[in-house]
Amino acid sequence: MTQHPLVKFGDVVRQVKDKVDPQTAGLERFVAGEHMDTDNLHIRRWGDVGAGYLGPAFHMRFKPGQVLYGSRRTYLRKVAFAEFEGITANTTYVIESKDPEVLLPELLPFIMQTDSFNEHSIKQSKGSVNPYINFSDITWYEFPLPPVDEQRRIADLLWAADDSMQEYSALIQSINQMIASYRDSFFNDSHGWKKEQLGKLYEIKLGKMVSPKSRQGILPRPFMSNANVQWGRIDLTQEVKQMDFTDEEFEKNRLRYGDLLVCEGGEVGRSAIWHDELPECGYQKAIHRLRPITDDLPPEVLLQFMFYASSRGLFVKFTGQSTIAHFPAERLRLLEILVPPKESQDEFLKVLGEMEKSLSAAEQHLAETKNLKMALLKKFIEGA
Repeated sequence: MTQHPLVKFGDVVRQVKDKVDPQTAGLERFVAGEHMDTDNLHIRRWGDVGAGYLGPAFHMRFKPGQVLYGSRRTYLRKVAFAEFEGITANTTYVIESKDPEVLLPELLPFIMQTDSFNEHSIKQSKGSVNPYINFSDITWYEFPLPPVDEQRRIADLLWAADDSMQEYSALIQSINQMIASYRDSFFNDSHGWKKEQLGKLYEIKLGKMVSPKSRQGILPRPFMSNANVQWGRIDLTQEVKQMDFTDEEFEKNRLRYGDLLVCEGGEVGRSAIWHDELPECGYQKAIHRLRPITDDLPPEVLLQFMFYASSRGLFVKFTGQSTIAHFPAERLRLLEILVPPKESQDEFLKVLGEMEKSLSAAEQHLAETKNLKMALLKKFIEGA
């Protein structure tokens, strides 16, 4: 592979400092840090100038083709390619190529998405609570720069990969909306199906309380905490902690295949089905373990009802609050659950399963395209 000469970032790009008064500049949109997403070059959200108070830091104009870069907490990798004109804060750097015949503007955002650029930026950050960089901190970052005609070929490949990522992301959003709509139509009251209190369909039991006494390492065994229970999935990327269980305690608090785990605190009602992700595992008191005592409503249908109940605010009704709330077992037992006929449940799960297959395929394609884009970045920009 051809070795291209190294250039310093500051030799081929500049920081644009086009200060304007947002009230008189005639611009309609402003972009704040929360409008920029990690590893996403596109700005899909913004604020409207004049719709509310805009702080004094918002006085930097940006134009289409320029790059916005969040200088606070740069580990969040917020790089955006502007596709409209607007205003941003002085903590978001507006950057452009000094000479398009030297550095192609369309390639610049991808250079700033490379691992090496982000590693450099993070290493130069100052402060611990809200780390930041000055523009001068990234001007001496070095990278190989090919001729402009090759830059154009590389940029075309990367933008094609980015376009595919946007299409898959839009497809995923569309499928999720379709699933939510199908779920809502299934669980609404128009069918005339019977309702039953959850406590009459499921055994509901909290796990063992975590305490200093239970963390002495005498008989340590793994347990699920709230962080491990995400919507519809058990997340083992979060730390699986351990505490002491006697044999009797573990027998009472052991998870079995098909148990539905429901968060008692935090985001109350967040639920996932246990599929023996670990061979032997308990659970803590911050989680309700739901185990069916009848055949009227399988965990797979109940999980979907929990999605539905959360989206409709039913848990807030029971807890009285939406954050830092708790869902006591006695209230969870009183939750009224729609119990459709078995044939309707079977049809619901069948259709839902097909939708989830499509969702999984789209997510897989998105992941593969992201990996392809990163491989292209490493090969053509970082020279790895």
